[in-house]
Amino acid sequence: MWKETLSDLIKGVGNFAKANPPVANAVRQLNATARENSVLDVKTHELIALAVAVTTRCDGCISAHVHAAKKAGASKEEVAAALGTAIALNTGAAYVYSGRVVDAYDEL
Repeated sequence: MWKETLSDLIKGVGNFAKANPPVANAVRQLNATARENSVLDVKTHELIALAVAVTTRCDGCISAHVHAAKKAGASKEEVAAALGTAIALNTGAAYVYSGRVVDAYDEL
């Protein structure tokens, strides 16, 4: 499944790049800029990207960044630790927004 997802992602992004080169180039430039002169090593960058991919529920991002993380030498345990952070953050966000719901209830 994931090899196909990565292949579909590459094809789909390529098709989009042909249809809208300025935006595709801007996205490529943004990604390159984020990595340029970074104080983060590639593996750390990819572990963060995986945590974000989980929180944004992006299968294409998961396939691309798992591939890149493995290439950068990330272990399954390191990936799992990054995902644990993503899980905790999502739990925290739900907790914070639960307080907002109670405030809204009290105000309304």
